[in-house]
Amino acid sequence: MAMMASVFASGVAQAEPGVTAGTIRVGTIQDLSGPIAMLGAPIRDGMLLRFEEANARGGVHGRKLELHAEDSGYDPKRAVLATRKLLSRDKVFAFVGNLGTPVVMASMPLALDAGRPHLFPFSPHQATYSPLHPLKFQLFAPYQDYMSAAVREMLTRGGYTRVGLLFQDDDYGHEVKKGVEAGLAQRGLTLVEAVGYKRGATDFASQIARLRAADCDLVVLATVVRETVASVAEARKTGWAVDMLVTASGYSAQTHELGGAAVEGLYGVSVMPLPYAEGANSALADWIGRYRQRFGATPNIWSAMGYNVADVFIQGLEATGAELTAPRFVAAMETVHTTRDFFGSPEYRFSKTDHLGNRVGRLARIENGRWALISDYLQ
Repeated sequence: MAMMASVFASGVAQAEPGVTAGTIRVGTIQDLSGPIAMLGAPIRDGMLLRFEEANARGGVHGRKLELHAEDSGYDPKRAVLATRKLLSRDKVFAFVGNLGTPVVMASMPLALDAGRPHLFPFSPHQATYSPLHPLKFQLFAPYQDYMSAAVREMLTRGGYTRVGLLFQDDDYGHEVKKGVEAGLAQRGLTLVEAVGYKRGATDFASQIARLRAADCDLVVLATVVRETVASVAEARKTGWAVDMLVTASGYSAQTHELGGAAVEGLYGVSVMPLPYAEGANSALADWIGRYRQRFGATPNIWSAMGYNVADVFIQGLEATGAELTAPRFVAAMETVHTTRDFFGSPEYRFSKTDHLGNRVGRLARIENGRWALISDYLQ
């Protein structure tokens, strides 16, 4: 309680940063020029579309939303500079949807020290919601939880006994590794090989060779889109048809668009269904049309998740009321319970003792050139 009081003291004593009579300034840090820019730009655009829709209806309690997006290049050092700019120059009220575990681990402490809500980062790392902190909220199922469940489900389905791991050698990869090891331990197994790579790598020949030499019958990929395609393609190029399972970071239409036949049969974890136009419900089809008209591009899963995090943020603002401060917003967020939306996303529920909105994901597989869901949410 003393910690909470100190965090909120400045907000009580003076005007709330980022909040005026007519505006709310919101910060987000995305990769717009680096190795995962194909994720960052759609996330930003999805958030922007939701903000613009809210503004067209008069804003939230009469305040228009301003999105201030900064480019990290997926570099923690640049992320720190971006955070300082958003705090000191733009004076944002909150950070929403920051992208990338290395970026989040470097920038989140600065936001919290400044007393700013840090909301729904695209990094389901345990540190983004635990230990409980008044200003930290997370929507996305944690790597450890959903990868443990996904590995156990894969073992049940495929009878695998020799599981290997290819992981990005940073906070992201190591968090996935913990989940994989936990799932295997529950079945009396351990990893037979774990091979790391440096962020931004493009050549995976040596890593795939090591995993093949270990005689793996299932390889888990703690990779992002580009690295997923490159590693699977390397395995197929060498004639190795081993089954592979990628985290939600590789569950994207861009994976099969870039990978083509090489990624056919790839398994993945879905925390939110892909917004395919074919077979879309009427509300989703309408959203796809609005997005295309606004940005001249077809939306993908990252566009949808950007829109989704912005929407949950707006629900928190609406529940707060006209008197917007960080403590009042936090109290309101702790009452938010969303319903299933037209995207097919899970329900998100927060409370005073739990700031993690969702813990589960589903298995998916690339079949005939697109992701198909093959399980319900895994516990």
